[in-house]
Amino acid sequence: MSAVDRPDGRAPNQLRPVTVTRDFLVHPEGSALVEFGATKVICTASLEDKVPPFLKGQGQGWVTAEYAMLPRSTNTRTPRESRGPSGRSQEIQRLVGRALRAVIDRAKLGERTVWVDCDVIQADGGTRTAAITGGFIAVADAIAKIPGLQPSAAIRDCVAAISVGVVQGQALLDLCYVEDSSAEVDMNVVMTGSGEFVEVQGTAEQVPFDRARLDALLAVAESGIRRLIGLQRRALDARAERVFTL
Repeated sequence: MSAVDRPDGRAPNQLRPVTVTRDFLVHPEGSALVEFGATKVICTASLEDKVPPFLKGQGQGWVTAEYAMLPRSTNTRTPRESRGPSGRSQEIQRLVGRALRAVIDRAKLGERTVWVDCDVIQADGGTRTAAITGGFIAVADAIAKIPGLQPSAAIRDCVAAISVGVVQGQALLDLCYVEDSSAEVDMNVVMTGSGEFVEVQGTAEQVPFDRARLDALLAVAESGIRRLIGLQRRALDARAERVFTL
């Protein structure tokens, strides 16, 4: 089978150019602009000295996320979600929250909440995976500002995510919108730095897929996520730098 001609000329297992800019905003305790090609997401992490009612008195914290797309982040204007998040937005923000909680020791946070806001300013596929990847950096920077808490005590591991899919019979990494909209199989994979899965969202958009295809897609996703984890570690280790690229 001949290789698929990708819109930007990438190899099947190649990420789009990735850039993370830490401390992107002045006011939040943690913030990052994450760019996967033309997709751009601003992730902020804010500390609040209280927890939801179901956690009061238990001595542990909470990490939760909200997600939204700006009206002109897409080709045509989408109205603001003034009556609350859409079903899609709710699904994505729950995914982001689950992914980040998977690597945080909430008992170390005390009774405080880390609010993660992921705002898509430009969308070209992979916004939810970019939100998780950039959101982790914002959360880590916010936790570093909690008095008397070493971030390494509360953060068990890194976590990142990427999309994979089957287009014209071939497994592709990090789908842009054109590829995602025509994919035969579409999948989002979330993994930790130690190689454990947090979540796998896979859908046969056109034709069912077998176990061999699933294993191949997971292998391609893991290869991309390992590179993203490396970028996260570089960002968190180099405290004086702000911009990191792949």
